[in-house]
Amino acid sequence: MSSLASLSLPLLRKLDPETAHELALDALMLGVSVPVKRPVDDPALATRTLGMRFSNPIGIAAGFDKNARVMRPLAQLGFGFVEAGTVTPRPQAGNPKPRLFRLTEDRAVINRMGFNNQGIDRFAVRLARLHRTLPSGRGGGAGAPIGANLGINKTGADPERDYPALVGRVKPYVNYIVLNVSSPNTPGLRGLQDAARLKSILDAIAERHPERPPLLVKLAPDLENEAIGPIVEAAIAGGAQGLIVSNTTLARPASLQSTFKGESGGLSGRPLRPRATEMLRLVAQAAAGRMALVACGGIESGADILERIRLGADLVQVYSAFAYEGPALVNRLKRELLDLMHQDGIEMLDDVRGSAL
Repeated sequence: MSSLASLSLPLLRKLDPETAHELALDALMLGVSVPVKRPVDDPALATRTLGMRFSNPIGIAAGFDKNARVMRPLAQLGFGFVEAGTVTPRPQAGNPKPRLFRLTEDRAVINRMGFNNQGIDRFAVRLARLHRTLPSGRGGGAGAPIGANLGINKTGADPERDYPALVGRVKPYVNYIVLNVSSPNTPGLRGLQDAARLKSILDAIAERHPERPPLLVKLAPDLENEAIGPIVEAAIAGGAQGLIVSNTTLARPASLQSTFKGESGGLSGRPLRPRATEMLRLVAQAAAGRMALVACGGIESGADILERIRLGADLVQVYSAFAYEGPALVNRLKRELLDLMHQDGIEMLDDVRGSAL
């Protein structure tokens, strides 16, 4: 089934990236190239973290399904978990188009979308509908653990008010929640990563929601190395259970070849890999096993996944590689990861987690 979608990718690439993205979402909603049953994963790929079992460690990152439209189809493609969002309290149109660029020569993407989304009301309705489809409990309707990625509006935002309110809207329906305080496309958002400010926001959530699913914070790769330790400590002190490392970068590596390399916005994909990998090492050393870690940024092979797990990641997320390869990516990553595990005599991923630190 995924081969059909892969055949259509050259046609989608002739369209502007945002139109192609919308068509891909429509196709998933219609079930094009989506298996009727979710594939059964090899038990060797299973991992436990955040108080739950994941049949494999590969998730789809936030940004692909901003409005929670295709969580079940994505799970049926074989992702180990699915994250929707970023969603904001009020609907917003985002930044002017064009705002999404393929850097094909670099296997990268630049976006300055600006949290375009339909708002928390529609998002919560879709989560509730998904939740009701199966009786297996929170998140069960998707067939895999699901997460909600939360952000604030460009205008009229009050983070200590807005993040707790958003948590309250999604917490009955998801397995975990992510605070996005690291997108480069909302003015002032990255300032919320400051240790004291982050602790203030987490305290406001804890006061309003003493019972909730695990809470993760998504970090920017552009943080100064010396800021990482205090931020990790603030996240732990504020009751967060995990960190996502990392969001898109404002940096422009000298290696970029594409004519779009000068566009403003966040860069993702292959060129982000070196910084995302180094940052994971630093975060894992600072966290010292006290938090779950989700690696994101430039992951496009089984070797990339195994490297991040050896550096302390519990789970990984992909985005740009999925945009380039489509549904065939998921099975390829699992196959490559299993082959490497077999070659290296690794019985379970848990056996090598953090071994490179």
